[in-house]
Amino acid sequence: MALFKEQPLQIYNSLTGEKDSFTPLEEGYVGMYVCGPTVYSNVHLGNVRTFMSFDVVFRYLKHLGYKVRYVRNITDAGHLENDAEVGEDRIAKKARLEQLEPMEVVQRYTVDFHNILNKFNFLPPSIEPTATGHIIEQIEIIKEIMTKGLAYEANGSVYFDVKKFNGEGGHYGKLSGRNIEDLIANTRTLEGQQDKKNPQDFALWKKAEPQHIMRWPSPWSDGFPGWHLECTAMSTKYLGDQFDIHGGGMDLKFPHHECEIAQGEAATGKSPVNYWMHANMLTLNGKKMAKSTGNNILPGEIFTGENPHLSKPYSPSVARFFMLQANYRSVLDFSDTAIAAAEKGFDKLMDALEHLEFLPTGKTSDFKVKAWKQRCYDAMNDDFNTPVLIANLFEAVKEINKIKESKASITQEDKELLQKTLDSFVFEVLGLTKSTNVAQTDDDKLHDIMQLIIDLRNDARLKKDFATSDKIRDGLEEMGITLKDSREGTTFEL
Repeated sequence: MALFKEQPLQIYNSLTGEKDSFTPLEEGYVGMYVCGPTVYSNVHLGNVRTFMSFDVVFRYLKHLGYKVRYVRNITDAGHLENDAEVGEDRIAKKARLEQLEPMEVVQRYTVDFHNILNKFNFLPPSIEPTATGHIIEQIEIIKEIMTKGLAYEANGSVYFDVKKFNGEGGHYGKLSGRNIEDLIANTRTLEGQQDKKNPQDFALWKKAEPQHIMRWPSPWSDGFPGWHLECTAMSTKYLGDQFDIHGGGMDLKFPHHECEIAQGEAATGKSPVNYWMHANMLTLNGKKMAKSTGNNILPGEIFTGENPHLSKPYSPSVARFFMLQANYRSVLDFSDTAIAAAEKGFDKLMDALEHLEFLPTGKTSDFKVKAWKQRCYDAMNDDFNTPVLIANLFEAVKEINKIKESKASITQEDKELLQKTLDSFVFEVLGLTKSTNVAQTDDDKLHDIMQLIIDLRNDARLKKDFATSDKIRDGLEEMGITLKDSREGTTFEL
């Protein structure tokens, strides 16, 4: 059953610059597209934060009862190094440097991307299309735009005619708030762009140079699609000419998303997206993350602690909790101190959830659970405001601790409502998990811990303290760990 609240969901729309009430194109259904990774390297922690923001959006829309089709693509071709127009394809460059086939590079880093997101407990998207799997659709869109007279061919490449598009009623620049005259004046001339009529025209199709590995046949040349066109083809194929939400990082607003709007309007005559959402950047120790300066951390390094910026490993759920303590539209600064503080808060939240089950109940409630529940919905309905939601969750933690210490009371009905609401928001909406033991994901550390426990049990047996010895053995058995005693010593089995 749907759980729609009285206060409508508000989404900050980058297109209007305001929080707009959310009304889907089709009642009860939501179409959402998010720009996925370019798979030429390990997924960046900042990218993880962006995808996490939209994972929460996906989760909350589903929680509200919507049937959501969430499309998140894999960019596996056509993303050049310089302004997405000239230079070398990032995947092809990696393949050349490592003497691999481009699709080996794609496969390696797509697997890494999925592994990292799985550890962070992301829900998989409904559809995960690849750019190379939709070359035909991209060629057809180019043909349609050329038929409308809004694109032109030059030496085997095809470019979108920005000036003509604006002259015929379009508004290239409306998403980013940029003026086309200023854009032309401030655009530097790049090698390989002399075929353009206008410096702001962008490639729909690029003719491949002889050394370019990734290429496909087209009516214009053997080449590859423009980066911007890939997302237009994949989003409209699975969500239609118009859909509800398009998300991505703030850095994609211009030119990528600006070009998507222009392409969509040129091809179909319709504005493709109703709500544009952009997640902000992640910094490290107050500075931009960059491999060149060493101010960088990979997501997997958080779990192992093997990075000079970390004092210890942290679990994926703690890292997720840390990121959700900031609004998705705010810059978030990652540091060892900040995530260590988040770990303490996370542990308090999980402890309270464990105690909740065993709380005594009475005839009255000092905690107004229904009003608190509505505040949780109000927070999420206010542009998915996870930090305010988390503040509300800690309000519940405070009340649980008061009841546990017999300083307040709660009825059985309110206790059940509190339990259900906390479970929904903590696990279903925020996507947190209870496990915080990083060591259990590391075989070596698990063996070290078990050896310590076995040594303590052996000491108890030597002292004929069989009660402690049996307690350790039985306790481990309940956790699914069996101790095996033999002449050679004690071993364990999961």
